[in-house]
Amino acid sequence: MALEIRPGPVLADRTTLRLGGRALAEIAFDRPEEAEGLAEALAGLGGRPLLLGGGSNILAGDGELPLVVVSPRVKGEPVILRQRPAADRIRVRVGAGVKLQRLVAWLATQGLSGLGGLVGVPGTVGGAVAGNAGSYGDSLGAVLARVRVWSPETGLAWIGREGFSTAYRRFALPGVAGFFVVLEAELDMAVREPIELRQEMVRHLSDKKASQPITAATAGCVFKNPPGASAWRLLAEAGFRGKRLGGVGFSEKHANFLVNYGGGTGREALALVRAAREAVRGQSGLELELEVRVAP
Repeated sequence: MALEIRPGPVLADRTTLRLGGRALAEIAFDRPEEAEGLAEALAGLGGRPLLLGGGSNILAGDGELPLVVVSPRVKGEPVILRQRPAADRIRVRVGAGVKLQRLVAWLATQGLSGLGGLVGVPGTVGGAVAGNAGSYGDSLGAVLARVRVWSPETGLAWIGREGFSTAYRRFALPGVAGFFVVLEAELDMAVREPIELRQEMVRHLSDKKASQPITAATAGCVFKNPPGASAWRLLAEAGFRGKRLGGVGFSEKHANFLVNYGGGTGREALALVRAAREAVRGQSGLELELEVRVAP
């Protein structure tokens, strides 16, 4: 199949925060090899590319946006490879378009440990790799063995651990200056009893439901935790727990979650985020770094 080019999508319909105006167009594809046509397609459409998987972790602006949405839909069941890098590790390959929660649940049924802490985290595998998603001590970067990517610099390529770097909420490809697309990932997973994994995940999910607005229209955590501090605590101390502007506000449950309570706009959300950063800087002297991606 060739790349599928569609008229511009409304980002409010495609993001978990339910905010955002209309992009110029969308490029969608199902097979990794089709990514090789992206450079030509993007050049023809103009605009800045915005990679969109499950639509989480994005704060989009209003109105007509100079963006071209890129949607990799590389799915299929996760696969256990015969290769075993170490006696206690099993390698799994999964497409970037697979829902992260589908992968987390599947790994538990297979008795494969390392991502159970991410139960309840929205989005797709590709987005989780690109943002090095993490929770309860587990992260994609800790188990990522190889990643298949496309970028203007690398073309379509499998890249091992020596070719990428990960840090807190960060994944980088040295030599790649800007846009890249995660297409597939290979993970090295530890082996544990499935019943233990399921019980642990139930506890994690229960804790998250009690402390986070995981069923609300939210993009997840707005800010990264500064070294040695918690963003939610800094925001609460600055008076932003439950603070609203128009239809958006910081959650009462967790001060680092921005929620669209209905009828919110990107302008309101961005203004509230700016005000929160300024208040925290003024009170603590710490600069909060965004975890959500602002588009454009």
